[in-house]
Amino acid sequence: MDFELTEEQLAMKELAKDFAEKEILPTQEKDEKGHVFRPELVKKMGALGMFGGIIPEEYGGTATGFLSTLVMNEEIARHSASYGLPFNMQVFGPALIILAFGTDEQKKKYVPALASADMFGCFAITEPNSGSDVVSMKTTAVEKGDFFAVNGQKTWISNAHVADACILYCHTDPQLKHKGMSAFIVELKKTKGVTTRPIETKLGLHCAPTGEIVFEDAMIPKSAMLGKRGDGFKICMTMLDNTRLSCASRAVGVAQAAEDASVKYAQEREQFGQKIAEFQMIQEQIAMMHVECQAARLLVQRAASLKDKNVKCTLEVSVAKYYAAETAVKASSEAVKIFGSYGFSSEYPVERLYRDSKSFQIVEGTSNIQKLIIASNIFGKKK
Repeated sequence: MDFELTEEQLAMKELAKDFAEKEILPTQEKDEKGHVFRPELVKKMGALGMFGGIIPEEYGGTATGFLSTLVMNEEIARHSASYGLPFNMQVFGPALIILAFGTDEQKKKYVPALASADMFGCFAITEPNSGSDVVSMKTTAVEKGDFFAVNGQKTWISNAHVADACILYCHTDPQLKHKGMSAFIVELKKTKGVTTRPIETKLGLHCAPTGEIVFEDAMIPKSAMLGKRGDGFKICMTMLDNTRLSCASRAVGVAQAAEDASVKYAQEREQFGQKIAEFQMIQEQIAMMHVECQAARLLVQRAASLKDKNVKCTLEVSVAKYYAAETAVKASSEAVKIFGSYGFSSEYPVERLYRDSKSFQIVEGTSNIQKLIIASNIFGKKK
């Protein structure tokens, strides 16, 4: 096994680092406090090809692979977890799933636009009373001639009020439970009966838009169905195998940022007549950050390498997602302790890292759900 990145991958990592330092960091502090999302930054990322690595060349991508894309995803998240999220909204979620299940017409219309960020994407699963239990969702699509009338509410949807295209999961045949779920590509801004509104009362990810989508007799054409009727649950689980990996990569980026900040601060801060980096307890904290961050990164890269070989790797993805999420939370928590009172202050970055890290334990399937998937695979009881 080769654990070294290729020259191309190192160049892509440097591209992401350079972009983050020049485009995101100058306004980050102000934007975080004001909960400002800058769509032009996402469009620039698309123009630089950051979202095209897992997209075939015929659809405007570069086909450099999962690992190459995740290298950039991690580096962006290392500087801003908020701007690491568009990787999911553009390609790991909508674009990849349209490539896998869409018609030729759907692929041509949406995939190049999502990869270039000419069109913003999102996916809608979670509802007010439906989270980990996906099948319990109440949103329905009732067939009416050449259309489906959609009614229901989705919440905590990233990009909800800025997205152009949404992968909507709902029930077309509720009595069939998971076999009665279907998926649609909905153009939110062009569809009557669709209302979106932002959610701004969030702990973290202040520069990443999150909102609700309400459907009130929204008429969705049959041609907007993704895959076949009843394929929704299968499509959703396939998509989560991709988006969880991006989530894990972003978590590694945050964990690395916590380590970087802690090392720098420990070498500057003096107490009892010496740098705090000279205290063994501080060294132990940072050493464990480093070990766990390295382990999490290798788990992500292992899953990515399997994805690049087109090998089904639900177990490996869940292992990476679970461990990386827990590592990000632990690393950022330790960083806050190392910074002391300054760690509790929004004037220093570790406070933001801790807030942002908590999202990784929740989105794309909670840490408990990941453990359930892992155990089910171990005991051969896959569901």
